[in-house]
Amino acid sequence: MRAECSLLVCMRVVILLLLPSCAWAAAPALDVVVRPVQTESIADPLEALGTLKANEAVVLTANVAETIRAIHFESGQRVKQGAVLVELDSSEEQAVLQEARYTLDEAQSQLDRIKAVAKRGDASQSLLDEKQREFYVARARVAAIESRLENRLVRAPFSGVVGLRNVSRGAFVSPGEVITTLVDDRRMKLDFSVPSLFLASLKPGVAIQAKARALDNAVFDGVVESVDNQVDPVSRSVTVRAILDNSGSRLKAGLLMEVKLQSNPREAIVISESALVQDRNEHYVFVVVPQADGMQAQRRRVLIGTRLLGRVEIVKGLAPMEQVVVDGSLKLRDGALVKVVEASPAFSANASGI
Repeated sequence: MRAECSLLVCMRVVILLLLPSCAWAAAPALDVVVRPVQTESIADPLEALGTLKANEAVVLTANVAETIRAIHFESGQRVKQGAVLVELDSSEEQAVLQEARYTLDEAQSQLDRIKAVAKRGDASQSLLDEKQREFYVARARVAAIESRLENRLVRAPFSGVVGLRNVSRGAFVSPGEVITTLVDDRRMKLDFSVPSLFLASLKPGVAIQAKARALDNAVFDGVVESVDNQVDPVSRSVTVRAILDNSGSRLKAGLLMEVKLQSNPREAIVISESALVQDRNEHYVFVVVPQADGMQAQRRRVLIGTRLLGRVEIVKGLAPMEQVVVDGSLKLRDGALVKVVEASPAFSANASGI
């Protein structure tokens, strides 16, 4: 009796295995949701940390050792290029300049008289040359004293914002002693390092986004200005400099910022991430194609690229506008009949935020 039961079971299994594929096709169609394959402009996201620097920055000091006579700025004040910030005492140089100008006027008068006499032939050429030389020497002396007077004025070399004032009126300052700092903060430089693997895609003009936690994660747009001319042999990274607009004066030099840029921009085939079926290290999708007996799901192997927000790039295996299953793929097998209960609308490419 047991032998007969076992024989019946084996016969049923053999019969099921020998059934033609059409018998499987007779199974009811499975409900699925499909979405068309799209093309989209994408890029590889690259993240880094960078440090802000002012577009221009300088430490203001005195050129000569002298007493401060006047200060014409306050801490944090915005100044224009050429504005006088500090005046050093110049009373002695002013007196010497006045004397030199008297000498210059006298040399000019004598030269004019000799020229008039020389026209009549009553003065020698050597006398005229001597007076001409005296005039040039007097004029050069005036220029030298005026230059020394200019060294007693500390001017802003460019427009910007002065830092903290470190001196007071009447203080004696020496060359090299810090009076204040001046930064041009209309634009800011952001230096950051990226792996040299991305060197080919890092070019001037590439857009970046940066944010700083100190500024409530506000996002600032910028562009790559330049790439360093050498790669660090230890870290195998290269320094990139970007320029950020700072018209709102929120950015400060020294801030640590998180940088995100898009490298290797390209047009790519993109599908919803929910359409992927993973089998070990391989990825598959189910493509819905019309057949004589209805809609059929075909299992197709694909090669994926960059993963995006809810989407994935398909490097190989799909063509634009093919219909892929985005819901119901877990219950499908290759060649199964399906019923499209809902055609999911094409997704919109979300801008990748930071």
